[in-house]
Amino acid sequence: MIHKLFTWPIDTVVFVGKKVKDEVDKELYDADEIQKKLVNLEMMYEMEEVTDAQYEEQYNELMERYRVAKEMEQESMKNSLDE
Repeated sequence: MIHKLFTWPIDTVVFVGKKVKDEVDKELYDADEIQKKLVNLEMMYEMEEVTDAQYEEQYNELMERYRVAKEMEQESMKNSLDE
């Protein structure tokens, strides 16, 4: 009981940090959200709102995030099948 009283502030900070990390990961590696951003980027490129260099840079970044997102999905599915 006394241990919990002294570690409560640290446990709370760790809990909040994990929640923030989960939300950031969800935002960065949500495949549906990345696909929407790719479509939006394509539309902006067609409307000439981004340069070729900006398009290529953002496209490559989004595709890398999409690749990681798909790997995370496959890993999650593999783990759920193993359980």
